[in-house]
Amino acid sequence: MKQFSMYKTLKVEADKRGVTTVTMTRPEVHNAFNAEMIAELTSAFDALDKNSDTRVIVLQSQGESFSAGADINWMKSMVKATQAENQEDSLKLAALMRAINFCSKAVIARVQGLALGGGVGLIACCDIAIANEESKFGLTEAKLGLVPAVISPYVIDAIGSRHSRRFFQTAEIFNAEKAYEIGLISEFVPHEELDEQVEKQISFLLKTGPSAKTISKKLVHSVSARTIPQQKKIDQYTTQVIAAVRVSEEGQLGLKAFLDKKKPKW
Repeated sequence: MKQFSMYKTLKVEADKRGVTTVTMTRPEVHNAFNAEMIAELTSAFDALDKNSDTRVIVLQSQGESFSAGADINWMKSMVKATQAENQEDSLKLAALMRAINFCSKAVIARVQGLALGGGVGLIACCDIAIANEESKFGLTEAKLGLVPAVISPYVIDAIGSRHSRRFFQTAEIFNAEKAYEIGLISEFVPHEELDEQVEKQISFLLKTGPSAKTISKKLVHSVSARTIPQQKKIDQYTTQVIAAVRVSEEGQLGLKAFLDKKKPKW
């Protein structure tokens, strides 16, 4: 197993078959992401996209949770940030989502435990998502007076507008069965079968032509009428939305209530 450049929040390893595993290594905070993890994930996917030896990428995490979304300390910095600073910050998350979604290599998400907010966004950007049956999911931003703006293009791609209209507004937690029903995950299995099911998908992918896989992904993006330049234009809009919401009265109230571990007054 070859290990790539050392990261502080990730472990990136490649085997002889051309399968590279990107593991988020912040289990103590349920693999919530901060600015450092966003930068490192973006860097890793950009590098793997250009790596001719890489054929399949598996995105996974250590510990009980896949990813709980935004790190609380990262969120603290949002409270006092200006709208312009918030948009600049959000553009970095948008770049990460683009890097995964438009990666030329096949990407599998191996999901366990909680996946909330941006964690759901990561899953939606992958080509295949395999979860264990105990997994829980939620687009919980509205509980803080916020919206899942940056991840919205990918989540809407995955689950459709009808389900998005529901879960963006209710912020409810749903199980693996519901996630499968709405299209967020490809399959769900008992935890002890999770690795076996991921390996099964890898075996399928290794039997198909590398160029065929790349062209197939581009074909889907083109037919669904969104290329990278088009996505960048959409990112300008979605990051403007979240930046404005974060500095709004409701957004500030929700963020401060969350950080103070209180219920917002609405």
